[in-house]
Amino acid sequence: MQKPHQQIDELLVTQIISGDKIAFAKLVKRWHKQFCNKAYWLVKDKAVAKDIAQESWQIIMNKIEQLKEPQQFKSWALRIVTNKSLDHLRNKVKEREHFQDYKQDIVAETPYEENLKLKQELSKAIKELPLNQQVVIQLFYTESYSLRQISKRLNISVGTVKSRLFHAREHLKKQLKHIKKEY
Repeated sequence: MQKPHQQIDELLVTQIISGDKIAFAKLVKRWHKQFCNKAYWLVKDKAVAKDIAQESWQIIMNKIEQLKEPQQFKSWALRIVTNKSLDHLRNKVKEREHFQDYKQDIVAETPYEENLKLKQELSKAIKELPLNQQVVIQLFYTESYSLRQISKRLNISVGTVKSRLFHAREHLKKQLKHIKKEY
C-alpha cells in the first residue's frame, strides 16, 4: 500500500504528464525546500544549494515523462539533487587541484607551517579517495554522524557505510605512513 505522500506525488506527476502546469507548481511548492536542504547538507553553501535545487527542477521538468513509477517521485528527484550536488563537489575539487599546481614551495618552515603542511597533505590524501568515501569520511569524522545516520542520509546500508570507511582508512593509513617518513 502506498504512503499518503506517494499517492499525492503520483497524482501530481500524472497530472503533469497530462499537461497540467498547475500540478507542476504544486509539486515545486511541495518539494523545493527539501531539495534545497538536501543540497545544502551536501555542499554547505546556501546559495549553491539553491542553484542546485533550481538546476534539479530543470532536469525533473525535462525528464518527468520518463519516470516509470510516479509514486517514486521523491526518491527519484532526491537522487537528481544528490547527483547535482556531488557534481558540484567534484568540480570544486578539480578547481582546488588546478590552483594548487600554481602554489610555490616554501623553503624555510616554522613549526606552524609544518603543521599546516601536514594538514594539507592529509586533506590531499582525502581528496584522492573516491567521492563516496570522501563523503562518508566527512560525515563520520567532521560532522560526527553515526553509521546509522550516514546510512539513512545516503540511502545506503550500514554495511556499505562500514565498508567505505574501512577502505578510506586503509588508503589514508598508506598515505600517512608516507607523510610520517617525510617528517
